[in-house]
Parts: sequence; C-alpha cells; structure tokens
Amino acid sequence: MKLVFILFDSLNRHLLSPYGGQINTPNFKRLSEKSQTFNKHYVGSLPCMPARRDMHTGRLSFLHRSWGPLEPFDNSFPEILFKNNVYSHLVSDHYHYWEDGGLTYHNRYDSYEFIRGQEGDAWKAMVQPPWERLKEKYDSNQLSTENRNYFRNNIINREYLLTDEDYPCVQCFNHGIEFLENNHEADNWLLQIETFDPHEPFTAPMRFRNNYKTNWKGGIRDWPKYGRVEELEDEYNELRSNYFALLELCDEQLGRVLDYFDQNDLWADTGLVVTTDHGFLLGEHDFWAKNRMNMYQEIVNIPFFLYHPNQNQSQECNSLTQTIDICPTILDFFGIDPPLECQGQSLLRVNTAEFNHREALIYGYFGGAVNVTNGEYTYHRYPFDLMQQEIYQYTLMPTHIRQHFSVGELQHAMLNEPFDFSKGVPLLKVPVVQRSPIHQYYGPGCMIENETRLYNIIDDPKQQTMIKDSKAESMMTEYISQLMKWNQAPPEAFTRLQI
Repeated sequence: MKLVFILFDSLNRHLLSPYGGQINTPNFKRLSEKSQTFNKHYVGSLPCMPARRDMHTGRLSFLHRSWGPLEPFDNSFPEILFKNNVYSHLVSDHYHYWEDGGLTYHNRYDSYEFIRGQEGDAWKAMVQPPWERLKEKYDSNQLSTENRNYFRNNIINREYLLTDEDYPCVQCFNHGIEFLENNHEADNWLLQIETFDPHEPFTAPMRFRNNYKTNWKGGIRDWPKYGRVEELEDEYNELRSNYFALLELCDEQLGRVLDYFDQNDLWADTGLVVTTDHGFLLGEHDFWAKNRMNMYQEIVNIPFFLYHPNQNQSQECNSLTQTIDICPTILDFFGIDPPLECQGQSLLRVNTAEFNHREALIYGYFGGAVNVTNGEYTYHRYPFDLMQQEIYQYTLMPTHIRQHFSVGELQHAMLNEPFDFSKGVPLLKVPVVQRSPIHQYYGPGCMIENETRLYNIIDDPKQQTMIKDSKAESMMTEYISQLMKWNQAPPEAFTRLQI
C-alpha cells in the first residue's frame, strides 16, 4: 500500500465547492468525485501543534496540555509505520515544527524536507532592511521594524518571493511530486505534503487576485489581527479577497497531485487523504481568525476527503468524525492495529459494523471552554471564571511555542501520578499563571468571549442565535462529562466547569 496525506492549515470547509462554497475550487470538487467526503468532521485540540499532536497520537490533548511537542510517552503514527517497515516522508513549510514547541514531530518520519519563508519564519538575514522603501509597500497594521518580530520577518521573507515557483506552498508540492516521481513504483510508503497555506498572511501570486478585485488603495493588507472586526468596508474586503486568492492557489496545487495520480494511474494502488487542522473566521460572527472567540462551526467543522483504491468512492459520510481518527486511519491503510492509547477510529471502516458511531464528540482550546456536538446541537461550556480558574499543564516537555517554560513557572511544579496514556510515567504538573505566555497568547487570557452557550446547528447552521433548552443542555453536559472521563481529564478540569 502507498498513501499520500495532504494537510492544509486554516482551510475553510464552507468555502469549498464540494461543500457548497462559492470560491472557485474545481480541484477540491474533482477530489470529492473520487473520494469519500465527510460532512461532520471536527477538530479536536487547537490550534496548530495541539491539532498535530492529536493527529499523531489518536487522542485528545487539550484537557492536559496546550501548545507543545510530542511527549516521550506519546505514540506517533510515522514512528509506528517505521516499526512496521513502512517508509514515511514529510514535506512541509509549516515552520512551527522548527520552534521550541514543535521540535519532536518531524523527527518521527524517516525523512523530511523543510521549505522556508512562511509567515514569521526567521529565514533570510537582512541586518539593515531598506525600511523607507518597504514602509511604502505595507499597511501600517502589518508593519514592524523590531527584530524577532513576526511582521518584520514576513516582510523580509517576501522580498524573496519573486515568481510563482518561489512561494513556499508551490515548493511543497514541487517536492511532494518529486517524491512521487522517484518512489511511486516502490511499495509501503507514506508521503505527507503539508503546507501552511491558506494560513495568514494570505500571500499568493497576483494572478489569483483577478477574480477578487477591491477598492482598497492602501499598502499590502493580507494579515488580519486576531479579534473583533474593526476595519471599514474596503479594508475588510481586501483581507477577505486575499484569503480567497490564496485558497485558489491551494486548489491549483492540489490539482497537480490529482493530475499526477491520473497520469500515472496511482488511483489503482495509492490512497489519498486530504484535510486541515482548523478553519479561520473571515468576519463571520464579527471576528477574524481563531483562539480569541467561541469555537464556531466555521472553525471546527473542517473538510475531510478519503480515497482508498479498494473501496467504493464518491460517497458522502454523515457520521461524526474527528482529527483523532487520522492516526488509526493511516495505520489501517497498511494493516496496522492502533496502539491501546489511541481513542480514534479508522475511517476506512466507517461503513462497516466494526465502526462505533459516536453519539457526540468534544473539542477545545487548553484552558477555555469544553465544546461538544452531537450533530444537532453545539454546546460551549466555559469555566465560571477564565482568569481565576485552577488549571495545570501535564508535561515532560516544558516548552511554549517559542521558548522554554520560565523558571518562575517551573518553581511550583509538582510530580503527578501517571495517567493511563503516559504508560506508567509520572508527569510534571505545572500551574498556569497569568504571566505565562500560554495564558496570554494561546490560553484563557487571550479569549474575548467566555459565555456558556447552546446552539441548534440544524435549525441555525450559522449559529446566529443562542437558545435556552434545559433538557438539551443537560444532555450535552452529560456528554461532556462522559467524554472527559473517557479522556482521563484531570480532576480540576471537572471542577472548573462545575461538572
């Protein structure tokens, strides 16, 4: 068996053609005509690296840990493939793998290639940039001259994106197709093509903007701030149009892989999985981005496509599925049983009697609401007080996204008894303090909305009106309690939610 796994970042399901979206994405439509399209596929832990930990391990991590590396006790699907004589190769421009909070993921693959230049990647050295010229090019909202700043790094990186071939996304797919050219006749391999796009900043070659002209007269404006929409109409439209253009670039790159499958008849013996880690608000609910607000459907109900050469294709699946299903699904392509700690299920079996169809599933950010859906309702249960809640990180890898835990954070760490999933290994139990980076930027301290709420997503799919229904709320609360126990959530997680 051979498998290609394509992972996008911040890919909005509701904009794609096969899901009824209005953006021109013919290759996603073409993919859906070959594959099984999942309609109720959801995130697990967010954002980027927590989602990838779920993918690697097949279990949720947000109840125990925020952004961080794979832990020494974690299972990882590429490492399991290696132990079963299946070769794995990663091609990625997702630079968070090369930061403190993501350093143990790419090393699990047999080989890997890193494409530089996305977002704030500290790539090109320019000690004295030509700031007078550069300041004329960019809107002030995404301009910085400070060293070690995301905006500054991005401005320098973009000085080297001169042709289509220079764009990291294009290079990712170039290298992915090169792997296919060199190895498609071999057997027993996984290729993971992972691009940061269409994550912000929404930077694409200008030819993709032809269908999305705006009246914006300012400098480059393709990087919205996380939070409330405050922009006037022209600026708002410019930001959205740049996302749409970048989405078309992603669709074009996907089409190159589909072309290669067609030209070399890979459909006969090669599987294909395509998905993302989460969505991204583009003004819906009066918000940009993620992390700061409630986990709306646009963020959490994500696209998922699955092709297996020996199964009937071009079907829709309406079962509740989730990011934690990726690990067992990939292993099942190669006839490998998932480890005991894995709580996901192989989606190759979703139409068989072996598949345990979920009544509900939970998802969330560390320290925020625990969210649950049963396909009819979504319920977002917040702690009574986000800022004062008792909460700990359980880890043996004390790093934040770009730095170690501080001495101040670690001074009050305790040694906690093992969880079932830690394979008998005790963990550091580190209290989360308000000055912690994870509290301020990827945890409870950065959240704007903190109101427990219930929606009926059948009657109100855009979640425009909260409802009061004590019977439904009681049912959803019980789902949360059961699923948290199943995940072996720590005791304080129940206390902070008053469950």
